[in-house]
Amino acid sequence: MTDPVPEPAPPKPRRQVAALPWRMGVQGLEVLLVTSRDTGRWVTPKGGRMAGLTDAAAAAQEALEEAGVEGCIAEAPLGEYHYLKRLKRRAPRPCVVSVYPLEVQRELADWKERAERDRRWMSAFEAADAVEEADLAGVIRSLNAWVSGR
Repeated sequence: MTDPVPEPAPPKPRRQVAALPWRMGVQGLEVLLVTSRDTGRWVTPKGGRMAGLTDAAAAAQEALEEAGVEGCIAEAPLGEYHYLKRLKRRAPRPCVVSVYPLEVQRELADWKERAERDRRWMSAFEAADAVEEADLAGVIRSLNAWVSGR
């Protein structure tokens, strides 16, 4: 009897960082989401970790490039979420994303990915409903308590 061939190990999740841009608007807490370039779904600005930068600084850089916003980023993540990154002609890759709140102090009229993405301010409730990932929705819902406790 031969031993069965072992299944290949699933790929190790890729670590990513995201900014959760927020501000206090007339109606209360607002969150800024952007559209993804590939599917057009609502997401937070996110990307891979960057050599020479803390994860918080890398998340702030993603917010600048993808959403055209700058501000004060928290040094500790608010939470994390998991998703499958859709790749062209390859199997989806699991990712774990640490989410850093970013209090927006400046919104640029022009930014690096302006032609590739839409951005929209919405209430935290609307933003939680707009995103596809349930874990991310939970992180967004926890933002109000985090802001209140600062």
